[in-house]
Amino acid sequence: MAEERADRFGEEPDPRAGELGAAVSRLRRALAGHPAVLPDRDAAEDELAALDAMARAGATDVSRLRRSLLLVAGAVGSVSALAPALGDVRAAVDRFGGLPGEAPEGVPDGASGAGLPRPREGG
Repeated sequence: MAEERADRFGEEPDPRAGELGAAVSRLRRALAGHPAVLPDRDAAEDELAALDAMARAGATDVSRLRRSLLLVAGAVGSVSALAPALGDVRAAVDRFGGLPGEAPEGVPDGASGAGLPRPREGG
């Protein structure tokens, strides 16, 4: 499907979308294999399906990706067996960009100067 999209639009598929899709697939498999009853399992599965669809479409709406991640984390975040796969999904979402005011990837926190107070003059 990614090759189809690249041929149709003349653009290369975004590798971040592929990483996100792979991470979502790992978490979906881990969740499916987890035997415990989770009250929010259906919500987690729905959001994982949404993340998978966004990855397949090459969507880069970071706020929507983060919203889905937050909902999945809220549903399965306390299950330690799912933590590594959930961490992979988070890392894949983070590759699409940070939150407003965060330093860009590769820039140490605070190095960008965003959100930092200016020094006082004359003191």
